Amino acid sequence: MTTTNSFNTRTDLRVGEQTVQIYSLPALERAGFSGVSRLPYSMKILLENLLRREDGAFVKAADIEAVAAWKAEANVEREISFMPARVLLQDFTGVPCVVDLAVMRDAMVALGGDPDRINPLQPVELVIDHSVQVDYFGRADAFALNAELEFTRNRERYAFLRWGQRAFRNFQVVPPDTGIVHQVNIEHLARVVFSEQVDGVTVAYPDTVFGTDSHTTMVNGLGVVGWGVGGIEAEAAMLGQPSSMLIPQVLGVRLTGALPKGATATDLVLTITELLRKTGVVGKFVEFFGEGLKHLTIADRATLGNMCPEYGATVAIFPIDEMTLDYLRLTGRDESRVQLVEAYARAQGLFRLEGAPDAHYSSTVELSLASVEPSLAGPKRPQDRVSLRDAKSAFRAALPGMQVASKGAKASEGGGVAVAVAPAVETLDHGAVVITAITSCTNTSNPSVMIAAGLLAKKAVERGLTRRPWVKSSLAPGSKVVTEYLNAAGLSTYLDRLGFDLVGYGCTTCIGNSGPLPDEVSAVIRDRNLVVCSVLSGNRNFEGRIQQEVRANYLASPPLVVAYALAGWITTDLTTEPLGQDPSGTPVFLKDIWPTEREIQETMQRAVTAEMFRKSYSDVFKGDERWQKLPVPEGNRYAWTDSTYVRKPTFLEGMTMVPDAPVELKGGRLLALLGDSVTTDHISPAGSIKTDSPAGKYLIEHGVKASDFNSYGARRGNHEVMVRGTFANTRLRNQVAPGTEGGWTKVLPTGELMTIYDASEVYRERGVPLLVIAGKEYGSGSSRDWAAKGTFLLGVKAVIAESFERIHRSNLVNMGVLPLQFTSGDSASSLGLTGIEEYSLVGSGEGLKPRGEVRVRAAAADGSVKEFAVTARIDTPEELVAFRHGGILPYVVRQLVSRK
Repeated sequence: MTTTNSFNTRTDLRVGEQTVQIYSLPALERAGFSGVSRLPYSMKILLENLLRREDGAFVKAADIEAVAAWKAEANVEREISFMPARVLLQDFTGVPCVVDLAVMRDAMVALGGDPDRINPLQPVELVIDHSVQVDYFGRADAFALNAELEFTRNRERYAFLRWGQRAFRNFQVVPPDTGIVHQVNIEHLARVVFSEQVDGVTVAYPDTVFGTDSHTTMVNGLGVVGWGVGGIEAEAAMLGQPSSMLIPQVLGVRLTGALPKGATATDLVLTITELLRKTGVVGKFVEFFGEGLKHLTIADRATLGNMCPEYGATVAIFPIDEMTLDYLRLTGRDESRVQLVEAYARAQGLFRLEGAPDAHYSSTVELSLASVEPSLAGPKRPQDRVSLRDAKSAFRAALPGMQVASKGAKASEGGGVAVAVAPAVETLDHGAVVITAITSCTNTSNPSVMIAAGLLAKKAVERGLTRRPWVKSSLAPGSKVVTEYLNAAGLSTYLDRLGFDLVGYGCTTCIGNSGPLPDEVSAVIRDRNLVVCSVLSGNRNFEGRIQQEVRANYLASPPLVVAYALAGWITTDLTTEPLGQDPSGTPVFLKDIWPTEREIQETMQRAVTAEMFRKSYSDVFKGDERWQKLPVPEGNRYAWTDSTYVRKPTFLEGMTMVPDAPVELKGGRLLALLGDSVTTDHISPAGSIKTDSPAGKYLIEHGVKASDFNSYGARRGNHEVMVRGTFANTRLRNQVAPGTEGGWTKVLPTGELMTIYDASEVYRERGVPLLVIAGKEYGSGSSRDWAAKGTFLLGVKAVIAESFERIHRSNLVNMGVLPLQFTSGDSASSLGLTGIEEYSLVGSGEGLKPRGEVRVRAAAADGSVKEFAVTARIDTPEELVAFRHGGILPYVVRQLVSRK
């Protein structure tokens, strides 16, 4: 904790019968900083973090003064230090984190240090939620069967995590089949206000969190500042290393009015995502305010916070208010916690009060909730909102761009063409909806939309409607509480009747764990080269993510997911065309079965209780019998084996106490030349592993049957698998190898076509450094560490892009890969780059500075040279130090070995 208190802000606060100490923001205002009370909510949290941690080294008095005197209209790039109160992991990103901690202990020993120094210094919680796959669906035992398969496939990973839970202090694991990390976070793990004993005194301070998943921002709906970071940055925070950041700009979003009849929180978040993407909020904090907040429940606010990465902001925060306190009580928090949250928030000016003056923001936008209409987003990006009434025409307009050349039979342009495959699949064509999934914490955390889905299912069954036979439907809630209240409301049976049986408690379809399509459906798609669709209640729909055979993917509210399962076609206009017919032949329209707001609210009040949350989370870290019986290795250092799931990575191999001297890149070649909106799903290994891929061949060579490959996500603890799957997405289009789709490139200068991994090995043998060039929004999407780790292991030294998504840029720096940004107006196209040039980076060595200029020389085979300037996207001096060490992992190890 702090060793300095320059502004004398440490004061007592009475909470019931207890007295706690706080670092008072009003006291700071009385000390001469008159604008503190009008700071944005999120800036107050950052300011308290600095006050409490002032030590004259990482946090200086000048840093506090800079934030306290923050001017809304100013755009001053000043670096500050931030340390979260806790770290949150999910298993896909969490396993590599624990692997890295384990290998850091080995590195500590190799350098003569104490391995026990590699230990979380603050609470770290990991929720296993990314591993369950929808293999079984539409049957009562789907959950049990999928859970059994999950344990069979992931036994080695789970045993490793259980070892980590024993070996590391302050580390707890929520076992599989419990819930989704972000929903578990808001329903149970989030403290909102922390309290801890420091030198015999109880100190209270805001709950803040780093999460190794970009949707950590869901907790912003509870008034908790937190955002997604790379696993390596999270590891540094676990080990007591503060994170350097620039004082952010804060965009205020004024909400007015209330949602109209028929509009849901999902429709609102898709509207917000579209609005803020157009506004431009990358790297900014977003803060919601205005009288419209009183009409948004915490679940609604959490939905908006969840999709913050989709509009590109760092956080999307709501203040604490009476709804926050009501939600804490509903979710079974102790009354003492609720009292602490209220007393602390009111004392610090963090509690929203009706009629209080608005905060000063860098800029503001306004949205009337009354303008929101039923919507979807797709077919490829979350920000591409389409109103429900336009979904049919929008798909038809997008169809030509989604079709690819095929040797198979060409589908007709009309709908309803019969195919003789199986009785269950009578009519398939472009626009058929083959996956409908109620999935993801984004919406399953919200009882209003889940109950709406259940009520719509009830009315549909009562009218005699059924799911279309080619639709793979699933229900994967984010917590067991959802099952409890759907059962209590009597709605589960109707969802089951339409094929939305419980398939698991996990992310499933939203992260690509959709499982295979039925063979007969898959055969028709493949043979007729169809562009088919998924409709899911998730937050991501990037191409190649949801299911590799499904090219068009749409985000929608849970009730609309059910509706599309009934309709079976994205080309059905649900606003004017029937979902189907009842037994008497009467058309049934969506408006006929859409539940009223009164029905939803009355059902919620009857079915959702605090006791459900207390029961579900009473022993959340215990796990079932399978979890408890997993064999757990002994010792504080992991005994590495030849496992194909968990292997000792090479990141710290041969490291010494002194980092290598910086050198400039010369004679480099492009491994990939990419376009706009290349996401971490395109870069990072994800989804299934093909037998003929480099990763598949590796597994076969190591005795793994194709049926046991599992997914890339499940094998993130094995760097050998992951590097072979980097840039291997089936939808990647690399202009170095024009005309190809997937992870292909050409080895230069000969032009031999091969996989990106195989090409990287050829270049490695030749000693050739590699680069990647891309367009706008490079690295958008989930905070996948392996998008940066795999890039590093392929031998890529620098990435040049028109713009970077925040988390991926940070991850590249933390892996020792140099992110470079074209100057305004420049691009690979405008500069005439073809990808076959030889590259040198002038200024990338000793002279490299944060945000400094680097000159790129691109020499063509004919001797001509193009030279242009780019900006080093190493944004802070602290980032440059870590980069000079080869990344954050060797940097932290060297620091801890040196520390006495």
